[in-house]
Amino acid sequence: MQHLPRRHGDQIAIPCWFMRGGTSRGPFFRSADLPADRAARDAVLLAALGSPDPRQIDGLGGAHPLTSKAGIVGAGTRPGVDLEFTFAQLQPDSDLVDMTPNCGNMLAAVVPFAVESGLLAPQGDTTTARVLTRNTGLVAEITVRTPRDPDGRRHAGYAGDTRIDGVPGTAAPVTVGFLDTAGSVCSGLLPTGNVRDRVTVAGLGPVDVTCVDNGQPVVIVAAAALGRTGHESVSDLEADDVLKARVEALRLVCGELMGLGDVTAKNYPKMTLVAPPARGGVIATRSFVPRVCHRSIGVLAAVTVATACVLDGSVAHELASLPGGMDGPGSPGGPGSAGGPRSGDVDDAYDVDVPVSVEHPAGEFTLRLGLSGTRPRRVTRSALVRTARLIMAGDVLIPGRVRNPEEAR
Repeated sequence: MQHLPRRHGDQIAIPCWFMRGGTSRGPFFRSADLPADRAARDAVLLAALGSPDPRQIDGLGGAHPLTSKAGIVGAGTRPGVDLEFTFAQLQPDSDLVDMTPNCGNMLAAVVPFAVESGLLAPQGDTTTARVLTRNTGLVAEITVRTPRDPDGRRHAGYAGDTRIDGVPGTAAPVTVGFLDTAGSVCSGLLPTGNVRDRVTVAGLGPVDVTCVDNGQPVVIVAAAALGRTGHESVSDLEADDVLKARVEALRLVCGELMGLGDVTAKNYPKMTLVAPPARGGVIATRSFVPRVCHRSIGVLAAVTVATACVLDGSVAHELASLPGGMDGPGSPGGPGSAGGPRSGDVDDAYDVDVPVSVEHPAGEFTLRLGLSGTRPRRVTRSALVRTARLIMAGDVLIPGRVRNPEEAR
C-alpha cells in the first residue's frame, strides 16, 4: 500500500533510516513510502542524496560513490522470500540512478533496517531472513542479533566485538550467506566462456584478463600487466591518471566481451587489479568502482575475486597463495586426499569449506567458500560476516518541486 506524502512547510517529508552497511552507507526507505513511478522515485532519491553536485552539499550523500547509495526494502512477494531489496547506486556528479548492480555491503543493513522500520518482527535472540535483491535476483540468508531491551522488547542489536577492516571500532556481527550468485548480471559465471581471455587495448597492447560474475561482474587483471605492483595506496592510484585511463579503456572492451554492451554509463563491470598477497592473505586487490579506487573492496567483488582464485588457469589463480583444500588433487582436504569429508558414492563428489582472505587497501576481508569436489571446481556457496548500524532515523526533506520529476532533473 502506497503511503501519501506528508508536508513539512513547503517540503515533502519522507520516512528515512540512515544506515551503514559494511563499508558503505546511505538512506534506506520502505518501498511503500516512495513513489511507484520510476521517474518520480529517481527524482526523490537524487534530491535525498543531493545529486548531481560534486559535494552533494544539499543532501545526504558523502561526495563519493561509496556514500552515494540508497536502499529500498519491502515485504517479500514470492514464496520463501521474507524481504525484497532494491539497491540504488547514485553518483555525486550525475543525475542517473542505477538499479542494475548489486551491493553486498548495503545488503548487510537490510535486515536491521527491516526490524527498525517495522517490516520484520524479531524472532528471538537472533533473527534470520531470506532477502531477494530485485536488481539481479540474488538471494541471501542474513542473520542479525535481536536482543531484548530493559523493557523486554526485542530490537536490532548493534553492540558487539566484531571488527571489519575499513570501519572504525567494533559492532554486532551480520552473517550473510549467499545461495546462488553465479551469473548475477551476465549470462553465467564465466560470461565469455573462458577462464582467461587475451584482449587488446589501444595504447596498452594485449592483456590477459579473467571476466567472472559470481555476484557481480568483475574484470580481473594482474596489476603487473598494467605496470603497477598492486600494493599502491588509494591516494596514489587516484592520482595516477595514466593508470585510470588504461583501466577504463580495458573496462569498455571487456564489457562488450562479457555481453554487457556499451558500459560507458554503467557501474559495472568492476575492475580489480590483483597481485600476490603481502600480509598473509590469499590475494591482494585494488578495485575500481568503476572509475574511483575503492578504499577497501565491495562484498560481492570480494566473493567474485575469491571465486576466481580457485579457478584453474585464471589470472587470480596464478597469483594467489591458496590454503590447503583449494589447490588441486592431493592437497589437504581436497579431492583425492584421505581427510576430506565425503557425501555420496561418486569419487570427489563432496564439498569442502575453505576460508579466503582477500587483502585490500584498508586491511583484509575473509569469506568462506563452499567448493564442490567435482572437476572443474565449482563454488556452491559463500558466506561472510559484515557489521551494520543505524545512524539516523526520521524524515528526509525533499523540496516540493520534486513532486514533478521532470523539474528535478
